[in-house]
Amino acid sequence: MNNTSHSLRHFAGTVYAFANCCIGFLERWLTPLFQLALRLYVAEVFLRSGILKLSDWSGTLYLFDNVYAVPVLPPHLAAVMGTMGETLLPILLILGLAGRFAAAGVFVTNLMAAISFPDISDLGLQDHKLWGLMLLVLVFFGPGRFSLDQWIKKRCPQRNEAGSFLH
Repeated sequence: MNNTSHSLRHFAGTVYAFANCCIGFLERWLTPLFQLALRLYVAEVFLRSGILKLSDWSGTLYLFDNVYAVPVLPPHLAAVMGTMGETLLPILLILGLAGRFAAAGVFVTNLMAAISFPDISDLGLQDHKLWGLMLLVLVFFGPGRFSLDQWIKKRCPQRNEAGSFLH
């Protein structure tokens, strides 16, 4: 083997090791921070909407009776389910408790909101698509290292079997 070939392989090995180090840093610190940021951002949007609905329940019932067209459900049941989906699930999402379940639930709430409002603007629809994609990231990848799910998983390893909400 000549000296140039050896130097090139050494350089490639060094670049590979550096890339692995960077990827390790991303996976250990930046990815969990990104997952936390997603959880907090989306949860705040839906929690604020849920609190608004609770603050004027008669107005909420009016909207579900006369404006929103929720498929299948009676309007008052849809109002209760939508409001609960916008208040309880975002709290779970913020905490990262049953994080995938919470993200999936908020995703369904988001989907129902997007299809139930007949006069949604193009910009409003774009918001719902963005929130939906953010929630799908959390459904598929989980709430991340900075979550109660992860804290529980570390302390109760015997409970972390296949099918658990913590995987």
